[in-house]
Amino acid sequence: MTTFSDLGYVHTNTQQLQSYPTQELNLCADDYSLLTDLYQLTMAACYTGEGIEQRKASFELFVRRLPEDFGYLIAMGLAQALEYLTKFRFSSAQIAALQATGIFAQAGDRFWSLLAQGRFTGDVWAVPEGTAVFANQPLLRIEAPLWQAQLVETYLLNTINYQTLIASRAARLRDVAGEQATLLEFGTRRAFSPQASLWAARAALAGGLDATSNVLAALQLGQLPSGTMAHALVMALSAIEGSEERAFSAFHRYFPGAPLLIDTYDTVAAAQRLAQKVNSGEIKLTGVRLDSGDLVSLSKQVRSLLPNVPIFASGDLDEWEIARLKAAQAEIDGYGLGTKLVTGSPVNGVYKLVEIDGIPVMKNSSGKGTYPGRKQIFRSLTSGGKLKTDRLGLVDENFLEAKPLLQLVMQEGKQIQPPETLTAIRQRTAISVASLPQQTRRLDHPVGVYVEISEGLRVLTEETKKRIKSTKQV
Repeated sequence: MTTFSDLGYVHTNTQQLQSYPTQELNLCADDYSLLTDLYQLTMAACYTGEGIEQRKASFELFVRRLPEDFGYLIAMGLAQALEYLTKFRFSSAQIAALQATGIFAQAGDRFWSLLAQGRFTGDVWAVPEGTAVFANQPLLRIEAPLWQAQLVETYLLNTINYQTLIASRAARLRDVAGEQATLLEFGTRRAFSPQASLWAARAALAGGLDATSNVLAALQLGQLPSGTMAHALVMALSAIEGSEERAFSAFHRYFPGAPLLIDTYDTVAAAQRLAQKVNSGEIKLTGVRLDSGDLVSLSKQVRSLLPNVPIFASGDLDEWEIARLKAAQAEIDGYGLGTKLVTGSPVNGVYKLVEIDGIPVMKNSSGKGTYPGRKQIFRSLTSGGKLKTDRLGLVDENFLEAKPLLQLVMQEGKQIQPPETLTAIRQRTAISVASLPQQTRRLDHPVGVYVEISEGLRVLTEETKKRIKSTKQV
């Protein structure tokens, strides 16, 4: 009986392969090209063997359906995607490591020469970061030689799926909490990897949050990191110096602008002691944080004791919990968002071939069909900036008073637009969300925006289905 192992897909022997330069499971820019699924490389080898690797291909990245209880998504991750494409190349060490696997024994020398000399030379069309998008609308299109367009799939999906999820959650959190609330990203310890924590911080800020506690991410993005303190400091200094009050005093002495975490022992008692210091003028308190307990009741009690001190809340909060707290009239001025922000329902974006060598193609399988051809999103707004209509059409179509959303951002492998600032992207996010119908923005059972299919795309889809059917009968 033939097994997957016989076919070379699973290796059960204990022989150690020639080691790639480092065995640390960390990522640097030099590793980008190898951060892909095996089948991207085997398909590229097959294309090369068949002599079609340079045929021009168009792939589009989109989601078939939105996550449950999401009425929209906020496109994010383009900056990192373009950085990846700019640096896409294979080193001699990477090629040697691939050859040592034995998997590519039947691949000819042309394949290895292709990798050694290859760079990304294609065009990229994309929706600007911070734009609201819906199911079946392409966030990004790659137009490049087939082997290049195929190999970049995995990294692009990883980058854009995750950052789009975080940006969408951040936009919803801001929409629910309101513009006056302070929203801080605390998700580094819950993100799925150190790299993901950096992307999550960026996407959260671009989606509408005010700051991140991730020091590396903040500094790389030109932002100030923000945070408070942990229970450990209160417990350590209380044990050594004799009281919680001494712990507060010590921390406040070194960081007078940081909020104090007051729920380590007795939240109300801590607030009472701090109130005495504030009222006597001994300290000027910039904020307190609650991380446990009944946040509605505790926040009201703390507010009565510290009426002019901002109150922050944290502890596995999400947009639904913030909505509940607001409905209960909790006295909370800001929120720390972590676990629920950087994890949760995934964005199941896909990357599908839509045209090869000028021939429109489509997937026609049950429940996973796609639209053929290179497409554009045509968006119309009212004079007041509200979403009027969204139409999915072909790139060569035009519609009066409709703005095409996908823009050319990379041409022949070179980025043609300067990187946008987080401020600009955050503003676009806010405008995008504000333009949506209220029924699309609500948290429970949102009603998605209806996306029209243009006549040109409808005709092309039917023609492509007929061509597929006739091909199957040959």
